[in-house]
Amino acid sequence: MERLQKIIAQAGIASRRKSEELILSGKVEVNGEVVTELGTKANPEEDMITVNGKPIRSEKKVYMMLNKPKGVITSASDPEGRKIVSDYLKGVKERVYPVGRLDYDTEGLLILTNDGEFAHLLTHPKHHVPKTYLATVKGVPHGTALEKLKTGIMLDDGMTAPAEVEYKDVDTAANEAVISITIYEGRNRQVRRMFEAINHPVTRLKRISFGGILLQNLKRGLTRNLTKEEVNNLITLAKSEPAKKMKKR
Repeated sequence: MERLQKIIAQAGIASRRKSEELILSGKVEVNGEVVTELGTKANPEEDMITVNGKPIRSEKKVYMMLNKPKGVITSASDPEGRKIVSDYLKGVKERVYPVGRLDYDTEGLLILTNDGEFAHLLTHPKHHVPKTYLATVKGVPHGTALEKLKTGIMLDDGMTAPAEVEYKDVDTAANEAVISITIYEGRNRQVRRMFEAINHPVTRLKRISFGGILLQNLKRGLTRNLTKEEVNNLITLAKSEPAKKMKKR
């Protein structure tokens, strides 16, 4: 017997959080009866579980990464008709969804899966999975400015956790710099807001690493499946103590 939201997430219907919303809104039935209590357990092998009237079935678990181009929405649809992540998933039969988000103007490594538990593990704030970006910023930040990012800086939604920051390139002629920054949180537009807070706005942002998985030479707009070892390493990292993660980096 397992919790209903876990069964739904594992079937690839939605993330665990979305699965809970489906239950609370009365869209889930077990053996013909509507269930709205989150603690409810069921047996996926014996019980008839439906979501929006459709029986759920177990899907093959898929774990993949996409080099998301700039100007693509991390969403299932867009009313404005802009490109969305699924436009780059031709041939993928399973219904995968992004693990976390990348802004419209941000490019780089995006992990996708149909494993709700896996997605929840990697995105839950308490797990502090590191994400590394290359940020091209206006001007050349002074060392004391970067030190503020390293120790934590106050944003409108609170103090950030310490980040790892280092210069990658400085172009004095263009008056810009490329900075590598590793964060352990996942707030909305966090990296951009951190650099704005030190008066060096980002002009280009690319995620190059997620929990130790590297983008490397994967071409823009292309995908590849994660190896079993990579998936296991991500799970192990997410479950490890935050202090150990900081030490590893």
